[in-house]
Amino acid sequence: MKRINFLFFFIFSVIIATGCSQQNKNTAGNKKPNVIIILTDDAGYADFGAYGGTEIPTPNIDSLLASGVKFTNAYVTASVCAPSRAGLLTGRYQQRFGFENNMSGEPAEGFTKQDMGMDPEENTFADEMRANGYRTLAIGKWHLGDEEKHFPLNRGFDEFYGFVGGHRSFFPIKGKVPADQVIHNNKSIVSEDSVTYLTDMWTDKAISFMTQKAEKPFFVYLAYNAVHTPVDAKKEYWDKFSSIADSGRRSYAALMASLDDNVGRLRQSLKENNLDENTLILFLNDNGGATTNSSDNGPLRGMKGSVWEGGTRVAMSMIWKNKLPHNVTFDYPVNSLDFLPTSLAAANGKQVGKKTLDGKNLLPYIKGETKEAPHEALFWRRGVAAAVREGNWKLIRVETDPILLFDLSKDLSETKNLAKENPEKVKHLLAKLAEWEKGLSKPHWSSSYGPENLIIKHRMETVGRDMERMYP
Repeated sequence: MKRINFLFFFIFSVIIATGCSQQNKNTAGNKKPNVIIILTDDAGYADFGAYGGTEIPTPNIDSLLASGVKFTNAYVTASVCAPSRAGLLTGRYQQRFGFENNMSGEPAEGFTKQDMGMDPEENTFADEMRANGYRTLAIGKWHLGDEEKHFPLNRGFDEFYGFVGGHRSFFPIKGKVPADQVIHNNKSIVSEDSVTYLTDMWTDKAISFMTQKAEKPFFVYLAYNAVHTPVDAKKEYWDKFSSIADSGRRSYAALMASLDDNVGRLRQSLKENNLDENTLILFLNDNGGATTNSSDNGPLRGMKGSVWEGGTRVAMSMIWKNKLPHNVTFDYPVNSLDFLPTSLAAANGKQVGKKTLDGKNLLPYIKGETKEAPHEALFWRRGVAAAVREGNWKLIRVETDPILLFDLSKDLSETKNLAKENPEKVKHLLAKLAEWEKGLSKPHWSSSYGPENLIIKHRMETVGRDMERMYP
């Protein structure tokens, strides 16, 4: 009897152990990936080596992009910082909830200063990832509202390490620090005495958070404020670019090199801590190169603030080791709205917000399971300037200016207006743009830049970087 009991116990133990082992294998195989968004700020399209840059080496970012999928027709939903971020973090065109401009103007009728920020009725990327079992962290530049209701800890993030405004010094600020430039560590204030250099500090925090031993996967929104103004260069990087005669461009190169080294440091930490195997990295620049930071958009016409390609076309990539193709390009038009649904799909998650996302899950397109383009059309509007891209055709509509139409497959620099030769295409695209606008809200606040700048910068005769920089 004892022998039978022992034999039964032994067999039962083997079965349980085998089952547990198999379950552990299945669990490991189905483990949700960590997700990191690396967002850079105001970088020129041609200042990344992977997108044609030669003057400023960016080996770490280039290596990152070569490790996954590089998008050659990638866009953001706005040509300026704050609305671009609102689109990225909601997966919805930000004009749907009135976030059309940077928050430097005045509230529209029916709204107050306290409303100037990302609408609390909108679910954020962090809300969605947290509901699907993720730890969530926002680092760096926020720029989505200064009021308490807009604070990252109230928008789905478990932790926040950064500042709420649109810019600040990379070095310690002497004297009284403006409220929107104060660095927060969750609900505490970081003393300026402990500030070293922001790009380094943001990376340090990301590494610290990601390497914590935790049951849950992480979602990190790493929003570097490099290479936005002020163009504060560290001396060792300034010295490195002594061959660049223009001091503004030299400082910009120093910021870019520091940024690149920090991206390399972040990636090295992922490898050393065995996190790179199951981490989805999403890389993006927030808009085109700015008129004020000596950036270079290469062949793209226009800069930050415009709906020319130089305002909205950006560097973008997705890296997920062994799950996405390695060192390939994806040529169909995509945009920043696609990051949220793609991340949810990668996590086998479900959207908890009730509002329809405008982005698309790009995984089946990247893997070749779906052959057509992810988007039928992409849209932009900021004040009097609006645009639509369908296939290779792009139309620009600016209040009192003539309609502009370009075939981007033949004219990436938007030099030849084809509107007069293609009246039916103009009619079709104007109707498509008008139909999209039916689903938008009126802007909840104005821009500090009047419509004149937008009108002038979108005229065909406004040509060349010197002229473009006259109209920020």
